[in-house]
Amino acid sequence: MNWLSALFTNQFLIIPLCSWFTAQVLKTVIHSVINRKFDITRMFGDGGMPSGHSATVTSLAVVSALVYGCGSFEFAVTAVLAIIVCHDAMGVRLETGKQAEVINDLIEIIDMLTTEKLPEVKLKELVGHTPLQVSAGIIVGIANAFFMYYCIL
Repeated sequence: MNWLSALFTNQFLIIPLCSWFTAQVLKTVIHSVINRKFDITRMFGDGGMPSGHSATVTSLAVVSALVYGCGSFEFAVTAVLAIIVCHDAMGVRLETGKQAEVINDLIEIIDMLTTEKLPEVKLKELVGHTPLQVSAGIIVGIANAFFMYYCIL
């Protein structure tokens, strides 16, 4: 039973998961306000404001710095991981979403121009993040890590 207690008190797990959850709730609320329609799928979806990926890995790096110090191996590993994830969200994943949007538009045009019924394929367009969305995720991750480390755990 000690492993269960250790799991639920592991700040390196709890803080990043709470940061992800916070970012996803904010993303869902922001999406609902902008589109004037509640969409629960945004709670678990990729893309959007703020980046849940960025919030998660940033809070992991921050809690590693708080516990082990900025000169530690643990902080170095988590900081490098955070940089890679944030860079990827703004790079490859953002471009993938743009390509999916173009492909979806092309399929729609081809479908209108032909009498053949094309297979219904809709590629996911919200997979990446803009620099602003990643920055917002980083801020959420830092704030949540400090709040939870000093006030809750």
